[in-house]
Amino acid sequence: MLIPKSHPRAASLHIREKLVRGYKTGLVVEEGLMAHGRGETFDYLIGEKTSKNALKAIRAAAKALVLAKSPVISVNGNFAALCPREIVDLSKTVNAKIEVNLFYVSQKRKKAIANLLRKNRGKEILGLDPKSSTRIPNLDSARRIVDRNGIFSADVVLVPLEDGDRTLALKKFGKKVITFDLNPLSRTAQTADITIVDNVIRGMKILVDVSKKLTKEKNLKQEKFDNKKNLAQAIFVMKNNLGRKINA
Repeated sequence: MLIPKSHPRAASLHIREKLVRGYKTGLVVEEGLMAHGRGETFDYLIGEKTSKNALKAIRAAAKALVLAKSPVISVNGNFAALCPREIVDLSKTVNAKIEVNLFYVSQKRKKAIANLLRKNRGKEILGLDPKSSTRIPNLDSARRIVDRNGIFSADVVLVPLEDGDRTLALKKFGKKVITFDLNPLSRTAQTADITIVDNVIRGMKILVDVSKKLTKEKNLKQEKFDNKKNLAQAIFVMKNNLGRKINA
């Protein structure tokens, strides 16, 4: 689809086209398209730009990843379709492993996602070898199956576009969880240690850049991050934007 640069929804339409291509090439399932539509609603509410509270969360996330001993980036179909290059760039920057982990699981989808990541210079992609599979306790969905060399042994896990059940299970299992979630009221957003309320494409680009800068800093220390307070600020931004629209 040819989208004019002058179109007021150009950026949003380009994202939709990425997901449609992802669906046609076997990366994304129908339910993933529905989930994106829900998230897009909240992107409207934050003004389709990265807020100050999102930048604060991104910096906290970058610090956590840089300081982690065994960071892992969990990848599902939507995440892979939207920002494969950023996933690989971030993994190389913070020395994180990449693991494919799906709710609607199939080996065909896993292989398609892994192949896309390899095309974007990704090397070792975990989550495909059944011999290294194990389970996260206290979780019933297919996402309980993880790689023992990846998420199972990680100390910090980035799980964008996540489901709340696994976020809670990972927390109970002793992991620090970072997520992207445009809905600050979701279970995932409320449960994670660091929630970045931002469009994942915008946010990942910034996360990669900030992480690169932090790797050059000496004596880097993790600062205390109040996720509940940051989420409250995100809700305040949405409320203000709605107020301006109503009073315009």
